[in-house]
Formats: sequence, structure tokens, C-alpha cells
Amino acid sequence: PPYFLLIGIPGLEQEQFWIAFPFCIMYGIALLGNITLLLIIKAEPSLHEPMFLFLAMLAFTDLVLSTSTLPKMLSIFWLGSGKIGFPSCLTQMFFIHTFSSVESGVLTAMALDRFVAICCPLRHSSILSVPVVVALVSLVLVRGVVLVSPVCFLLHQRHFCQHHVIAHSYCEYMAVVKLACGDTRVNVIYGFFVAFLVVGTDVVLICVSYARILLVVMRLPSREARLKAFSTCMSHVCVILAFYTPALFAALVHRFGQGIPPPVHIMVANLYLLVPPMLNPIVYGVRTKKLWDRVV
Repeated sequence: PPYFLLIGIPGLEQEQFWIAFPFCIMYGIALLGNITLLLIIKAEPSLHEPMFLFLAMLAFTDLVLSTSTLPKMLSIFWLGSGKIGFPSCLTQMFFIHTFSSVESGVLTAMALDRFVAICCPLRHSSILSVPVVVALVSLVLVRGVVLVSPVCFLLHQRHFCQHHVIAHSYCEYMAVVKLACGDTRVNVIYGFFVAFLVVGTDVVLICVSYARILLVVMRLPSREARLKAFSTCMSHVCVILAFYTPALFAALVHRFGQGIPPPVHIMVANLYLLVPPMLNPIVYGVRTKKLWDRVV
């Protein structure tokens, strides 16, 4: 089709104008917070270590994720401009799903960094050197591109003989697949394969890392040492929960949540691309002393 029509939040068309204001504020906070993080890490040589390099990649990913969706979403809510060209829709879909995979991979790499820092502190700088960090980030980025590119290619080959109205605020993969003609089982199966491969692999690695961390921390002799070790992980745990909770909800709703009202599903999907980019710089900025010292 030459274009699709995004309708925003189905069932809340009259309220969308006002819903856009908190969305816009959250987007502004995400932009300000993540750009500030990137500038601080770039300007301060003492922050050029694995934890902060991963954090810089996380900030960049959050900027791409939120900017891929929010400007168009606000134009739908405020101006009623829901029309989006087919190539633009596929491009938006590519960036959303690729960088969602990248963010998941970066969070996994950060869990690995915490594991090495707590379990092998004397070898941390040799195990996670700058070249190793660059290689991990590159691997995560390549994984996202390789897994998501077939998603867009498969959709590009399909015909869309039904209406071209997408009941969503952005070009989400499954929302577009539902408009395609014929048997879409290949698209659906591959989409779930990618989602569960990425999330499943990363969640297992994160859980294993934190299980090992917990075992090491519980063996520490003093209560103060245990609290300090837990404190270094709390920021990362908060960010993980903020990212994976709505992501898993949105993925499972497509498969099993026929009884959930569409407005609830769409709102959670929107917040999934807004809340983590807004919270990540706040959580790390407040809880990481090195960053907080540079800000104040």
C-alpha cells in the first residue's frame, strides 16, 4: 500500500489530545537526561570504563527508541496526522525492534559487568577491557540488525488487501501483520521466535549472573560489605524491571490477551518505549556517585 493510517489509541480518540501532554513531558525528560549522560561520559576521562561505556550505549539506544516513535505519536494525538508511508512504516518498525533488541543486549552486558566486578574484582579491568566492551556492543548491535531485518523483508513481500488502518500509535510488527492478506503464520512464528530468542537468552544470562552475584555477596563477612555490593546492583535491577515488565506484557497480550481492552494494550506498548528512556538516566544519575558528582 502507498500508506497506512495510524489511529493512536483505539477507544481513547477523544482523550488523546490530553494524553499527549504527559507523553511529551516524558519525552523531554528522556532527551535531556540521556543527552546529558552522553555528554558527561564523553567529557570525563575517568568515566571511560566498562560500566559507563555500557551506560552510554544504553543512553544512545534510549534516544533512538523514543525518537523513532514520539514525534509521530504526538503529531497523531495533537494534529490528527496519522498517515505514514509504507517505507516509513517499515523503517520505524526496523528501528523500534532492532534497538529494543539492542537495549536488551546492553542490559545483559551490564549484568556481566556487575558479575565480573563483584566476583572477580582484581581481574575486572583485564577481562572487560575497552576492546572487549566495544566487541560486546558491536555483537549486540549486529544481532539486532540480523534478527530484525528478515521481519521487515517478510512484510515487504506481503500484499495488504484489507483496510490500511493500524490500530496502534506506531508501526508495531504484529499490528501490521494483522492487516496482511492470506496466511501470515510464517510472519507470526518468526516474530515470536525473534522475541523469545532475544528476551529468553538475555533473561537467562541476567538471572545466571545475578544468581552467582548473590552467592558471592552472601559469603561476604560483614553486613556493610554485603549492603555495598547490593547497592551497586540496585540501579541495574530497577532498569531491568522497567524494561522487561512492559515488554513481556506487550508480547504476551498479542498471543494470549484477547480479553484485555485495546486501550490498555496500546498504552502499555507506548509506555514501554517511554518509561525506560525516561527512568534510566534518573536512576543511574541519582544512584551512581561518580555521575552525580559530575552533575552537581
